[in-house]
Amino acid sequence: METNKLFIGGLSWGLDWQEVKDVFKEYGEVTFVKVIKDRDTGRSKGFGFVEFSTVADAVKAKEAMDGAEVDGRTIKVDFAQEKKED
Repeated sequence: METNKLFIGGLSWGLDWQEVKDVFKEYGEVTFVKVIKDRDTGRSKGFGFVEFSTVADAVKAKEAMDGAEVDGRTIKVDFAQEKKED
């Protein structure tokens, strides 16, 4: 399902949210970026989320960036799934 929020996997542990935003901003207006960090160490877990102002921008970014190399790592980009409550 296409949404304006993307899941980004395989991120280099050294990237922060601003660097991730800088990578994706060429595809449209980025409204939200979150790099998920380990609660205990504060180190990146290697994945995060990027949200665009429109679905069309998210589609462009997904098509362009899925499988691309960023900071020496090949990233996986897909549409984010909403958490399912049990």
